Amino acid sequence: MQVTSVGHAGFRIETPAGSILCDPWVNPAYFASWFPFPDNSELDWDALGDCDYLYISHLHHDHFDPRHLSKHVNKDAVVLLPDFPVPDLRGELEKLGFHRFFETEDSVRHTVSGPKGELDVMIIALRAPADGPIGDSGLVVHDGTTTVFNMNDCRPIDLDVLGAFDAIDVHLLQYSGAIWYPMVYDMPARAKEAFGTQKRQRQMDRARQYIDHVGATWVVPSAGPPCFLDPELRDLNDDHGDPANIFPDEMVFLDQMRQGGHDRGLLMIPGTTASFTGAQLDSLTHPIPEADVEAIFTSGKADYIAAYADRMAPVLAAEKASWAPAAGPAMLEPLRALFEPIMGKSNEICDGIGYPVELVLDGPEHTETVVLDFPERIVREPVAGEKFRYGFGIPPELVRTVLRDNEPDWVNTIFLSTRFRAWRVGGYNEYLYTFFKCLTEDRIVYADGWFGESHDDSAMIELGDWQIQRRCPHMKADLSKFGVIEGETLTCNQHGWQWDLKTGRCLTAKGHELRCEKL
Repeated sequence: MQVTSVGHAGFRIETPAGSILCDPWVNPAYFASWFPFPDNSELDWDALGDCDYLYISHLHHDHFDPRHLSKHVNKDAVVLLPDFPVPDLRGELEKLGFHRFFETEDSVRHTVSGPKGELDVMIIALRAPADGPIGDSGLVVHDGTTTVFNMNDCRPIDLDVLGAFDAIDVHLLQYSGAIWYPMVYDMPARAKEAFGTQKRQRQMDRARQYIDHVGATWVVPSAGPPCFLDPELRDLNDDHGDPANIFPDEMVFLDQMRQGGHDRGLLMIPGTTASFTGAQLDSLTHPIPEADVEAIFTSGKADYIAAYADRMAPVLAAEKASWAPAAGPAMLEPLRALFEPIMGKSNEICDGIGYPVELVLDGPEHTETVVLDFPERIVREPVAGEKFRYGFGIPPELVRTVLRDNEPDWVNTIFLSTRFRAWRVGGYNEYLYTFFKCLTEDRIVYADGWFGESHDDSAMIELGDWQIQRRCPHMKADLSKFGVIEGETLTCNQHGWQWDLKTGRCLTAKGHELRCEKL
């Protein structure tokens, strides 16, 4: 088997039964905030796109690049389709001209038959509302000799399903940040630094836990970090020795792996090819000298990003020119037309949010405040002197653009762009961000039902000196694998949520109580 990095979470996997192109991303994402790192724009994309199979893990725009798929990828390729609860991914691919689909069943090993032979695949489909835009997934491929697990940036709850394969030889794994926290929040600089430092380490700890559980011979850090080329966002790059930066690169994580006793991590950049025979690495070939590869991530990183920004300045300018203008009529009525029907179909989510949320559209050419009153299921103007527990400040041109484009997911556009600010009193509100992901009837009905249905949380485990429920109250991760106890605090490293073991109270968000007792 031959695995070629095509940048970020993207790979082309060559097998005797055909080639699989996974998550090719080239065009800037999230209002042109994210660019692939290192630069992959000069690859031979017509050749890479002439594939037998296409796998798109989910609809986040650093995995699903519709302009690139439309221009460069073979429309006769068989799409390996995850088993998602809503048909959005298939629908978006059909719009681009893809017409051959192999529909998988969640976490089931399938044999795909093609003109070049048979290939065994499994797609682990994550279906919780917090997973991507209603769905994320990981792909296992077995060609008869070698097995690769492309986990990209999904976070499987149950890894026992990998037992359908004898062993995992190669593990393609996300390890770096893909979030806006804590950078966009209004908080004291010292607190922001502390939260960022904690976030940086926890996401790498979680990735190392996955390495231990999967047990692959070779690990390829992938799916991050993005590169921020806009001068307004350049400080988000991890190129200036900031211990609170949540976007560590591959070299940082490989060093973490080595410190943990794992010395079979592979550094790959766009164009790097690794060949495997089972668990044996036959070759690793970079498109440039190895010393130059490492310099991209070490001594030459700041200069590399500066030169990259210069090359991409026209691309960034064109992206910004495509946004809706900031100036224009008031947005209260368009926002009311968008949000109120969704509120009316989401009792669990609106009750879970539990309070009005302030939306400040503030820019040099337009200033307006709109209140999303979730208890009343209405969108309204603020009342004089009204206080809010949660609020967002978003440039009006971004809001006008997502309204113009009928965008069903503000997380996948505005929030991941980091081009906004936020403030809150109290913990993170999962229901609120889920609402912003689900701005269609299909999505909101599914998400509301997911929160409303009961889960079997009866199983208990012993962890340290405590007996706790096995499944995390947040996303049902197995706490025997992802739970870490320090003192009287439990942390689930799948998403970093925490609980007070003395009381079972969730320290991250309201609700989500944990059953626990001291042994």
